[in-house]
Amino acid sequence: MIRSAEPGDVPVVLELVRALAAYEREPDAVEMTEPDLTGALFGDPPAAAALVATADGAAPTNGEAPVVGFAIYHETFSTWTGRTGTFLVDLFVAPEHRRAGHGRALLVALAALARGRGHRRLEWDVLDWNTSAHDFYRSLGAAPQQGWTTWRLDADALAALAGGA
Repeated sequence: MIRSAEPGDVPVVLELVRALAAYEREPDAVEMTEPDLTGALFGDPPAAAALVATADGAAPTNGEAPVVGFAIYHETFSTWTGRTGTFLVDLFVAPEHRRAGHGRALLVALAALARGRGHRRLEWDVLDWNTSAHDFYRSLGAAPQQGWTTWRLDADALAALAGGA
């Protein structure tokens, strides 16, 4: 089952974010706290939103099916189309729940949500070495964008550049 994240999901989503970081070979990279995630998803205004996948048949938590995956996303804007789009920040399903359709279900739900909002694009980044993710996304009809490289200013570089403003 796929549903919108609720405030009570924050601890398990953060736990899954940490599992994602470990999978992406950066186990100590997560600085986000539960209050950070709560503010990002449920603040006024929210910075992002999340869908969660729950697993029927798994040991219930508080009487409900446990959250086994998430998709965190936010709106974008394209100057080419003149319309909003959806950017998938992260998609992750706990390893023991993979190959059960949760990842696909999360993307189907997110695509339906984006389309329902009139969005023209659903985009995301994938690590170059993550060939299983590349294969999965291709199987859904997605294609990598050639000729684009993601650039980033991290904290120190951002501060240095902003200091000149």
